[in-house]
Amino acid sequence: MTAPSRHSAWLQRFAPTPPGTALDLACGSGRNLAWLTKTGWQVTGVDRDTAATAPLRAQAEIVDADIENSPWPLRGRAFDLVVVCNYLWRPLFDSIKSAVKPGGWLIWETFADGQQTIGRPSRPDFLLQRGELLRVCGDWHIAAYEDLFESDVNPRFVQRVAAIRPPESR
Repeated sequence: MTAPSRHSAWLQRFAPTPPGTALDLACGSGRNLAWLTKTGWQVTGVDRDTAATAPLRAQAEIVDADIENSPWPLRGRAFDLVVVCNYLWRPLFDSIKSAVKPGGWLIWETFADGQQTIGRPSRPDFLLQRGELLRVCGDWHIAAYEDLFESDVNPRFVQRVAAIRPPESR
């Protein structure tokens, strides 16, 4: 039996081909960043934890930034793919969507309402409400969406979207 993959299966399932430029937002220690670079993506990772991102500098461009308390560090930049996993800060919704090139993909998965009944995170600020990612990406093409409870080894309530920014959108 093979060990489970550490990167997001949702990302692996929906990452477009051929590889291009990718943003891994709140990349942490780089579980998704490593998979992206291995599969040919030119990756920019953003996180405030410089100790976690230090080993990633050889693989990708790393931007050290506290995106919740400082200006958006990627103003004017756009990527073929933006990945957000296990992170939610609602004031950044517009900045995150703007970081996706027209015709590019947004792959987002994070904890959802219900998680507070089984563990952390438990604050409503960090839990998506029912259908929230659908509303955030409502004017985009939704390739896939899930809002469910996973009862596997690491039980959690999760919401996921794979969405394509319309070519004509700003």
